[in-house]
Parts: sequence; structure tokens; C-alpha cells
Amino acid sequence: MQISDLIPWGRDKEKTPQSDTATTANPLLALQRDINHVFEDFWRKVESGWNGHGNAGGMFGPSTDVTETDKSVDVSVELPGMTEDDIDISLSSNAITIRGEKKVEHEEERKGIYMSERAYGSFYRMVPLPVGVDPDKAEAKFKNGVLTVSLPKTAEAQAKIKHIPVKAA
Repeated sequence: MQISDLIPWGRDKEKTPQSDTATTANPLLALQRDINHVFEDFWRKVESGWNGHGNAGGMFGPSTDVTETDKSVDVSVELPGMTEDDIDISLSSNAITIRGEKKVEHEEERKGIYMSERAYGSFYRMVPLPVGVDPDKAEAKFKNGVLTVSLPKTAEAQAKIKHIPVKAA
């Protein structure tokens, strides 16, 4: 096995996998087959954006819901384990960007054993906004690990909304 076998663009598409009878007879071949499956699954997830939705926001991609009503655009982001100090929100004329960084550090010393664990993860979400959002009246609330940003629409944008009734054919 070569390193090029581990990355999707380095695999030789013409190679055929070992037959199942050969791998069951030799436990090392079975182990190699299982490890190959792990790497193939990993690269498949990386190529699809890790969470299967084509999201290129990184390994830590929080769930995001965007809802639009006649009066506002609301963005909700699940950020468990984070605090409001870990979050940065910026608003431009056509998008809202939410960034955050999660840092977890744990140190413990007992009976002559010292243990230190650190984990870091960052994310960003950029959500395009429709014309007519009033940035001066935007509000953000963070409760129980969920960030909710409410972006009210301007009076002009609300006045331009026209509902069209649907008739049976």
C-alpha cells in the first residue's frame, strides 16, 4: 500500500479489491480491507463537506436554521458548550456572518499523574440576506446553547410584499 492509495485522487480506479475468500483466509488482509474502508469513508465525508450537506464550513459545522416571515429574517444556530463571549456576529448589506471558536481545556493532577486535555474548534456561517433588512434593528439572543438573530425588515420591504391567492384549476 502506498500513501497515494489513501487519498481519493491518488487511488488507481482500475484496481480490483481482493476477493472475500482471500481476506477471510488471511486476517492481515481482512485488517487491511477494514482500514481501507475507514479511509475511504473518511475521504467521502471530507469531499461531501463532512456533514453530508456539502457544507464547507469546516469540521465543526453547527446546525443552522433560517426562517423568513413578512416582518423579519431569523437565524438560529445551535452552539452547545459555547458562551456569548465565544461568538462574533457581523452584518453587511447582503449577508450576516456568524463566527465562533470553542476551546475546551481540562487539567487534572492526582496521585502523581498529570493529565491535560485540550480541544479547539472554530466555525463560521455566512447567510445571504434579502434586500430590505434593517441592520440597525437587528437583535441577537443566546440561551441554552442556541443563538437566535432576528433581523427585522424595513417598512418599505414589508409594504412591497404581495400575497397571491392560489385558485383551484
